[in-house]
Amino acid sequence: MSRDAYAEAFRRVTGRPLVALPQMAGASDSEIFFQSLALNEALPESGPSGQAEDELLARYATELAAAFGARSDQLATYGRPLPGAREALAAVSRLPNVIQTVITGTIRQNAARKLHAFDLDRYLDLGIGGYGSDVYPKGTQIVRSLAMAGEKYGVQFSPAGAVYVADSVRDAAAAQVAGVRCLGVATGRSTISELRDAGADLVLADLADTSRVVAAISR
Repeated sequence: MSRDAYAEAFRRVTGRPLVALPQMAGASDSEIFFQSLALNEALPESGPSGQAEDELLARYATELAAAFGARSDQLATYGRPLPGAREALAAVSRLPNVIQTVITGTIRQNAARKLHAFDLDRYLDLGIGGYGSDVYPKGTQIVRSLAMAGEKYGVQFSPAGAVYVADSVRDAAAAQVAGVRCLGVATGRSTISELRDAGADLVLADLADTSRVVAAISR
């Protein structure tokens, strides 16, 4: 359903069909869009200026939210939470002085829909997260998220006290850029060894063992 939503939004913004999709693992919706413009030869002849890029991305984000929203009733049918994800979020939320959010390549509206569909949003403060409609790379988004959390809660959050749970080598690299600890989880396309080589401090095969996840984050 996500690819159908991408295709519909792309067609509405560019007037062209989405024939080829770029590599999506670890990429944000904004990166996917601009790479899709090039792959599908849909870039303006003169090349977009900075302002034109911002306007184009804003239009795409609006259309993508609408296209995905029209399909959100399919989430429970075609989607599923990773085994142990809900239990891990619930257990970590009970740790003292912990706030959980998301840094994701998905635009905020669609991230919220996905999380709500599986009752995961109750454990997260989405207002301090980072999303695919942002123009910042994920490393910067992590730093901004810490700053927003500090402003909202009146407490200084240092990178040394933060953990980024990542399933791709790009996300593990982003954690290094931000100076935060990284817990790699090999539930995506990246293997345990790839996540470790990319800089993850600890790597788990999955989230199934809640006690191991909590212990890893507590470390």
